[in-house]
Amino acid sequence: MDLVSLVLGNGVAVVIGLVVIYLFSAVHILREYERGVVFRLGRLLDRPKGPGLIFIFWPIDRLIKVDLRTITMDVPPQDIVTRDNVTTRVNAVAYFRVVDAARAITEVENYLYATSQLAQTTLRSVLGEVDLDELLSQREKLNQRLQEILDRHTDAWGIKVSLVEMKQVDLPEEMRRALAKQAEAEREKRAKIIHAEGELQASQKLSEASVILAKEPVAVQLRYLQTLTEIGTEKNTTVVFPIPVDLLSIFQKK
Repeated sequence: MDLVSLVLGNGVAVVIGLVVIYLFSAVHILREYERGVVFRLGRLLDRPKGPGLIFIFWPIDRLIKVDLRTITMDVPPQDIVTRDNVTTRVNAVAYFRVVDAARAITEVENYLYATSQLAQTTLRSVLGEVDLDELLSQREKLNQRLQEILDRHTDAWGIKVSLVEMKQVDLPEEMRRALAKQAEAEREKRAKIIHAEGELQASQKLSEASVILAKEPVAVQLRYLQTLTEIGTEKNTTVVFPIPVDLLSIFQKK
């Protein structure tokens, strides 16, 4: 009897120990930014569990943790042919987060991989519809368009795309030289325009000055004296004798 009691006692202790281990294994702690999608006998529970302490009774329940924080995804460089037949390589970065953990698990096999592939195809299709000039100058507009398209397609997966930014646009060396020549020509054009505008304003001021000097002949002599004073301050050995233009015209007539 003592042996039977000992065996029974050991069996009960083993069972109790297994039960305690099972209960401890059923305890899960989810962080504030995590949610647990639970399948009970293959069926999805109504609401995700968490955060905090939850119980998962294996093998009846199966737990899948979903991170609700914003994910930064680097979109690999894509070879793009723009509408004006220029080949470029463009990479981007996408920011998104899971807003519905249950749909992110049940509606798509791998929401991270699916979002990455969708971002790459969207980047190629959208940028292939614009010219190179628009690609270089309208980045904010294109980023907004990319974000709207991605957000619309991933909404069914319980994902919210908050931002898409193009990081870098790589151009062929020949196109870089062509753009540099174009920029140089543009700067030369603006310089000539500014110079012409300066000549126009100077001619207008000279015309106004000539009218004033014609009314006041003494002002011409004062101007001559001011010029001589400026030459003298520079320690110049050249001596300038102002000769009235009217005097030269008399010799020309003779």
